[in-house]
Amino acid sequence: MSAAVVAALFVATGTDHAAVRADAAPETATTQVRTPADPLVILPATSTAASAAAMSRQLFTSSPVAVLSAADDREAQRRAIAAATTLGVPVLVDGDEAPAELERLGASTVLTVGATRTVQGGVAELRGTVEPGSPRTTDAIVVTRSVTADAVAVATARIAGAHVVEMPGADPRTDPDAARYLAEHPASPVIAIGPAFAQLAYPLDVVRTNAQQPTGGYLALGKHYTAMYGHPGAPQLGVLGEQGVRASVARVERLARKYRRVTTSADFVPTFEIIATVASASAGKDGNYSTETPAKDLLPLVDAAEKAGVYVILDLQPGRSDFLSQAKKYRSLLERPHVGLALDPEWRLTRKQKHLVQIGSVSAAEINRTSTWLADLTRDASLPQKIFVLHQFSSSMIKHRGRIDTSRPEFATVIHVDGSGPQGAKQETWGTLRRHASDGVGWGWKNFVDEDDPMLDARQTWRRVSPHPALITYQ
Repeated sequence: MSAAVVAALFVATGTDHAAVRADAAPETATTQVRTPADPLVILPATSTAASAAAMSRQLFTSSPVAVLSAADDREAQRRAIAAATTLGVPVLVDGDEAPAELERLGASTVLTVGATRTVQGGVAELRGTVEPGSPRTTDAIVVTRSVTADAVAVATARIAGAHVVEMPGADPRTDPDAARYLAEHPASPVIAIGPAFAQLAYPLDVVRTNAQQPTGGYLALGKHYTAMYGHPGAPQLGVLGEQGVRASVARVERLARKYRRVTTSADFVPTFEIIATVASASAGKDGNYSTETPAKDLLPLVDAAEKAGVYVILDLQPGRSDFLSQAKKYRSLLERPHVGLALDPEWRLTRKQKHLVQIGSVSAAEINRTSTWLADLTRDASLPQKIFVLHQFSSSMIKHRGRIDTSRPEFATVIHVDGSGPQGAKQETWGTLRRHASDGVGWGWKNFVDEDDPMLDARQTWRRVSPHPALITYQ
């Protein structure tokens, strides 16, 4: 690069001054870019300067020329981006990260825009010839919540040849265009800007493997699940046990159709909520007051549900056992895309409690241990997001509910308000339990065929229960 070229550049961009580091630029120096070896890199992006330097580290091996912008000066950053784009070199922002990155790049020539403290000095004569320019471009994809907010880092990425995807929600499962592009380029490593993408690995895998819900889409919620609750062969435990497998499929499909006739603006999914472990009056051989149904005995219902497009939720009533221990017994079923999990704290006893004498309860810590296991299982098997249901009809059933972790993208939490009785009392419980709940949870409502006074029909449930429940269960 000649001094004349540099002068013309600064006239065009209105740059205040250029500075040259002590050593002259070598005659044959060229800018080199690279593709990250890791499939996913998440930049912390604690500041504009930090994200710009981090992006440069990821995509540039070396560059004899770099552009340095003044910090906290949007206009200077805009002009710096224009200069760097013209030269095909990385653009940095003045700050603590800049000196080390300039050193790593081997930048003997630093063009400054605005007042900078990292590099001082006015216009200097350039000695030798610098030939910035990339012999190849990177294959990386850069994702950002805002191209404008991350303008400097995005500019460096584009200069290196990366494709930039703006993803305001930080989740490709909620962004069809982003999901499509990421799926079309499954081998390209992804660089994500900012902590909002801390849990991007699983959603990225989901869209690239097209791990959609059995009923379509990547997310479990957004649909409404109309469920029959119970245990096969046990009509006293709920409507699901009142008939055989084929008849249960036909009955739950009729239930979904009732709701579809009420409104055409929602998607209803027929669902079985199967009591997998049944609370018992006696301690049993293992002393835990819970009868664990072997997973193989539930296969007829689970298989028939899958074939018919019926979702399945396995319900746990652990007695004096714990939810995680029981959930692990059903790993083979939970590894199937159409099977979710429900925890029923009413039936979680302490060592001295008995069913129907005391109402059970569970701590947020035990819930989190169980949901973490479920999330890891879902992630490791590249399964679609699972429904994770927490039954509750009194505040005491879940201790420290505000500490429940709902952040994992592998599952969607539904708090299922399942009290029975007069509709006024049920609505009061619904309102009480919905107060102070975590953001992003779905809500469930239960209709008791025999215990409610009166039981709401499909039209009444849809119109009187607000917001519309994500899960509507019949027992």
